[in-house]
Amino acid sequence: MGKKYFGTDGVRGRVGETPITPDAVMRLGYAAGRVLRGKYRLPAGERPQVLIGKDTRLSGYMLESALEAGFSAAGVDVCLVGPLPTPAVAYLTRALRLQAGIVISASHNPYYDNGIKFFSAQGVKPADEVEQAIEAGIEQTITCAPAAELGRVRRIEDARGRYIEFCKSTFPNDLDLRGLKIVVDCAHGAAYHTAPSVFHELGAEVTAIGVQPNGLNINDGVGATAPAALAEAVVARQADLGIALDGDADRLQMIDAEGNLYDGDQLLYAIINSRLRGGPVKGVAGTLMSNLALEHALSKLGIPFGRAAVGDRYVVEMLNDKGWLYGGENSGHILTLDRHTTGDGTIAALQVLAALRETGGDLRSLLGGLVLYPQKLVNVPINKGFAWQTNPRIAAGLATLEQHLNGRGRVLLRASGTEPLLRVMVEGEDATEVTALAEQLAQTIRETLQQA
Repeated sequence: MGKKYFGTDGVRGRVGETPITPDAVMRLGYAAGRVLRGKYRLPAGERPQVLIGKDTRLSGYMLESALEAGFSAAGVDVCLVGPLPTPAVAYLTRALRLQAGIVISASHNPYYDNGIKFFSAQGVKPADEVEQAIEAGIEQTITCAPAAELGRVRRIEDARGRYIEFCKSTFPNDLDLRGLKIVVDCAHGAAYHTAPSVFHELGAEVTAIGVQPNGLNINDGVGATAPAALAEAVVARQADLGIALDGDADRLQMIDAEGNLYDGDQLLYAIINSRLRGGPVKGVAGTLMSNLALEHALSKLGIPFGRAAVGDRYVVEMLNDKGWLYGGENSGHILTLDRHTTGDGTIAALQVLAALRETGGDLRSLLGGLVLYPQKLVNVPINKGFAWQTNPRIAAGLATLEQHLNGRGRVLLRASGTEPLLRVMVEGEDATEVTALAEQLAQTIRETLQQA
């Protein structure tokens, strides 16, 4: 069954447009609350409890209040933590034995977008059937619980400190970061008051950028989606490393002392190389967007590799199905299930730093000769409902590119799960050729849209 509101990472859209309006979000909270009331049979007098966190978008205040009202009307208690990374909400939900966690965030999107992400009591994304059950109740009439059974709201004052200590606990006890100069870019987002403290308390000399959120500047020219600012800061300050997070801090990109960028595929491989020192790795999960060079490099190490659909929730599903621990996306979602239940940019960075401390090398040496194949990604805006999958002109353009590459690369077309975009990705041996082919197919799609 298809879903009307939920995409690959919760409910997301433009603020002020359905479903990111106060009314719709209140209904979403109420519907989710009713699902929780039906799922959990608690002792008499107890109500389900949910935790709500958010990033630094101005619209978060409005949506937080709407969710509070919806959950309270359904008879569900709410715990507020304010701005915190998405993975912090997943951790705290599990640690506090709550029934669900909710994050108000549109991740790497601009400030004028926002969204609602859900976590189960186990700190993982909910199953499709749970999202479908919530959707089924969104358009139903809100009927308040009896006055004596309405949900209460309280604030958890030490949430930030709890999460910082959890992050530090994933770093080996016999190691520290003394002597390292690190620049941390928090994208003016949710990690602005957590990530710098984590690295500082482990001994690093930290310079923090992207830590002055004003509600409108999240991801604006900083963070994992705009790493040029970090590269410039690392070189200017003669730092050893740069760490870039996105708006909700579940993505990671890193910069070395020379200003070179390392993406999610490279950092995942660095972590895997380190983990091999402690024993075999059963397998690694990537996505359709993962670089072919990563797959080949893991094969040389005798490590199976699987490709899931794009979206960290699908990577987690594959890991759980196969009993593997490690996976990720080239965008920077990195999963180390021996450390956390979900992708966490800060914790992933700590795993890379631990590998550096153990080997005494640098980022380049951790890659062991891995060289990524050139990829070109072009985003083409499309209208909602555009049937690109069955369009003969687009199909013909795709077939032409695949015939031209003749096994020397890959072509991937996929719709974004969070934005009205069609993503064109071409990968191959020659960067110039890859760029030209991607632009060629993107132009075909644009012309097709104009004639539709």
